[in-house]
Amino acid sequence: MRVLHFYKTYYPDTVGGIEQVIRQMCVGTGRLGVTNTVLSLSREKNLRPIAFEGHTVHRVPLDFEIASNACSVASLGALARLAREADVVHYHFPWPFMDLAHFVARVRKPTVVTYHSDIVRQKSLLRLYQPLKHRFLRSVDAIVASSPNYLASSPVLAQYPAKTRVIPFGLDQTSYPQPDPAKLAYWRERVGPKFFLFVGVLRYYKGLHVLLEAVADTEYPVVIVGAGPEEAALKAQAARLGLKNVLFTGAIDEDDKVALLTLAYAMSFPSHLRSEAFGVSLLEGAMVGKPMISCEIGTGTTYINIDGETGLVVPPGDAAALRAAMGRLWNDPGLARAMGRRAAQRFEEVFTSEQMAAGYTALYREVLARQAGAPQAPTPVAPPVTPE
Repeated sequence: MRVLHFYKTYYPDTVGGIEQVIRQMCVGTGRLGVTNTVLSLSREKNLRPIAFEGHTVHRVPLDFEIASNACSVASLGALARLAREADVVHYHFPWPFMDLAHFVARVRKPTVVTYHSDIVRQKSLLRLYQPLKHRFLRSVDAIVASSPNYLASSPVLAQYPAKTRVIPFGLDQTSYPQPDPAKLAYWRERVGPKFFLFVGVLRYYKGLHVLLEAVADTEYPVVIVGAGPEEAALKAQAARLGLKNVLFTGAIDEDDKVALLTLAYAMSFPSHLRSEAFGVSLLEGAMVGKPMISCEIGTGTTYINIDGETGLVVPPGDAAALRAAMGRLWNDPGLARAMGRRAAQRFEEVFTSEQMAAGYTALYREVLARQAGAPQAPTPVAPPVTPE
């Protein structure tokens, strides 16, 4: 079975949550016999196909962007050509240009959409985009939400109940490097033995301005890993608050990230808007057995982090509540260790790459069989989890 993934960015050009998810899908389903190809846009000049971890990456030139909507004329022909060679075309939403490309390229193969997020910020442009968005979602064969929480809270997904499924994102811990002793020693010397960790692209919806306010006038060390459009504003805020307990590392490589994940006392993930539909770096914390603090925003963050079980959940944008949660974990190492153990256990039960790959492979077979007219059992929907 041949599957073509289409998204605006991918390795080696960019590293982020969606890129990591597509990577894990390709590697995981590849082990189950799926041949994966990824088509993405790039600013690079040398755009020959790349072999990457068992799948092939095709890149075409990015021509321009409008409100973060990457556009490429060359992608239209590439999508049409590569779709003819595929059995299933797998789209990653949201990306308005992708919806248009689907129709311009006249894709006629079975189609799956992973619905990563509602569009939250561009309200005026969203009104113009609505007709195309719904025409696209009506045309595809299956839509996948990454958590039952997001499926239940998305007004867009509520309009497509017959074709929407839940397959949680998953990670393969063996795809991450082993902690390097030299890296561990370096970061232990630099940040100390006990700290809260955030990892991610520094975007407007990550709630990091709330985290900085929360740790003002405290001694809780915080390490913020990542770069992004909000970096300068966050550093300016930290300077205004006189924060000496916050370290911005900027972008770092995987070995350094794994070292910091290994050393961290707990994860602080203050995303406060629904643009944070899942939280891959939060899941990475659970994978290595760290207690978590996150916000209740009706998305996958509280499918990963169950309040009182794997960590603590606070109201979004509430610096006082975030400070109190950090203090509770900081002052109770026994509680933190127990929550970390349960986080790792829940990861193994729900969020492994093997489980995600099995779910998507079954769905690919289902949409293929449906087009061929053969009966096929539907892909099961993951139930919501309610803490006892």
